[in-house]
Parts: sequence; structure tokens; C-alpha cells
Amino acid sequence: MAAEKIFYATGRRKTSTARVFLKPGRGTIIVNALPFDKYLQRKTGRMILQQALDVTASTGKFDLNVTVAGGGEASQAGAIRHGIARALILFNAELRPTLKKAGLLTRDPRMKERKKYGQRSARARYQYSKR
Repeated sequence: MAAEKIFYATGRRKTSTARVFLKPGRGTIIVNALPFDKYLQRKTGRMILQQALDVTASTGKFDLNVTVAGGGEASQAGAIRHGIARALILFNAELRPTLKKAGLLTRDPRMKERKKYGQRSARARYQYSKR
């Protein structure tokens, strides 16, 4: 039996990093050893995860095994989406224009701003007392 080809890509958003392993199959999506609908509690997270597959009309054609760490649920869903889009391009380069037009290949650069010294948080100052 010949080993089937597995396509690997990394997706990131905020502090989340997702390692996506994509191979042709029946459409099972496993995230951190759980089915994706059990791992992601919110419906929006599940929709975000499946966006890259929906845009390329490849839902149910690939088995996905995803390892994701860091960040919260929404951030992880975004990182997984980014990873899936990158893995789909490795599988078929002709999908690139479709994914690019949908904005799924761009790594979201927005990060949490760091806290500054002498302030309560990134931008909030301590309350000023005149007397």
C-alpha cells in the first residue's frame, strides 16, 4: 500500500498557531483529538473554520487533522482557517486566486498592544488627581 500524500501548512492569528494536516478523504475534521464541532463551541467559530473549504467547493473531500495552541476560541478558529487555506494551495495551486479574492490567505496582523509603563494598560492612564 502506497503512503498517501499529506499536505501540511501553518496558520496563525493573534497568539494562536494552527498546524494543519490535509489529505484527500471523506471530510472528517479533527482538532486537538476532538471532532471540530465538539472542540469549537460557538457556531461562528465552526463557520470560520469551514470558510476555506466552502469557498473552494471542497467540503467533504478532505480529512483534516489540526493541532492548535494559544489564544482564545475565535483566534484559534481564524488560525485554523488560515492554515486550511494554505494547505489547499499546496494541494492545488489553481485554488490560489479564489482563496486570495476571499481574503483567506492574508495573515491577520492585528495583535494585542503591549502595556506601557506608568499607565494602567496599553492606552488607559491612571486617574489624575489635582489635589
